[in-house]
Amino acid sequence: MTSPEFATAGRSLKRSPSSPRTLFSSAMTILTFACAALALIPLAAVTFYVLINGASRLTPSVFIELPPAPGLAGGGFGNAFVGTLLTVGIAALLAIPFGIIGAIYLSEFGRDTKLAETVSFLTNVLSGVPSIVIGAFAYAIVVLNTGTFSAVAGGFALGVLMLPTIVRTAAEALEAVPNDFRQAAIGLGASRIQTTLQIVLPAAIPAIVTGILLALARAAGETAPVLFTASFNRFWNTTLWEPTATMSRLVFDFATSPFKAQQELAWAGSLVLVLLVLFTSIFSRMLIKRR
Repeated sequence: MTSPEFATAGRSLKRSPSSPRTLFSSAMTILTFACAALALIPLAAVTFYVLINGASRLTPSVFIELPPAPGLAGGGFGNAFVGTLLTVGIAALLAIPFGIIGAIYLSEFGRDTKLAETVSFLTNVLSGVPSIVIGAFAYAIVVLNTGTFSAVAGGFALGVLMLPTIVRTAAEALEAVPNDFRQAAIGLGASRIQTTLQIVLPAAIPAIVTGILLALARAAGETAPVLFTASFNRFWNTTLWEPTATMSRLVFDFATSPFKAQQELAWAGSLVLVLLVLFTSIFSRMLIKRR
């Protein structure tokens, strides 16, 4: 076929802009972009509304001052901010080791076994349990047995909430490591445990950390579990075994308060929680790109 014939054939293969297939493709493209824009509207609206109402009250002093008494102006949520760090820190100490150990078993040692399938199924079930049920469970296990609301009880509830997320993300990260790494290590004489701990686990660390950060961000914003376990405290904590204020509980209480100063603190606390989730998501993206 000569070059003019090739050119003619190429022109004949081009679709006409008015053909039904081209019009359908253009319409679906426009519909996809419209749906994506509609999905972003709630996020943009929430972020904008919280920013407008909370930015004016978000100053460095709110992180070191105690909440004001009802009817008084000023104050901050320093104790709630510290309490959030305490409860989430305790949750991390409980959930991260057990979550990673469980993920290592599921992906490296128990893969395709009945026990692994059962554990994986139960993990998925746990991830779907409402957070208020987990709060009631922690209340029965910790609060009733210790006789007090506490940061430890709140951390236990948040740890149970974080556990399935860490297990699933860590297991997926370990399974994503190429088998060539394992075969090369075993070929050089490494044991299975050495291969897992020294080769596979370090290769999966960025993705595992990403899952942990997302679990921490979710735990920091949960309200129902701390209602049952940590309760609230208007003063600084002196021990881990006493009622503890958290940011989510402060927002829950102060948002419905009739006093303007407390309502402003609720909006500022909401902005802190939104920024925490935002920065955590950005950092997670950076880790994924680095990987």
